[in-house]
Amino acid sequence: MLYAIVARDIPDSLEKRLAARPAHVARLQALQDDGRLLLAGPFPAVDANDPAASGFTGSLIVAEFASLAEAEDWAQNDSYVAAGVYAQVTVKPFRKVFPT
Repeated sequence: MLYAIVARDIPDSLEKRLAARPAHVARLQALQDDGRLLLAGPFPAVDANDPAASGFTGSLIVAEFASLAEAEDWAQNDSYVAAGVYAQVTVKPFRKVFPT
């Protein structure tokens, strides 16, 4: 089943994000290599593709996991969690309707 992982950053998270990004991207790449990643990306803090020093306010990942518990475990073991980037992480079942 698909699960949406929605994370909210702490204020001024950019420095911590940049430091933890390589490990975070490696975990996402592993999901993609397994054919389990539907989409992933950050929420810019301003209305721009490159928010520069404004940074980001959180992230969205939609991926396939065997269970909610597995998705939650994956989310809690992310490098952004370990680095203190995220203030809150929510994992919910997700049903893709479009595009078909």
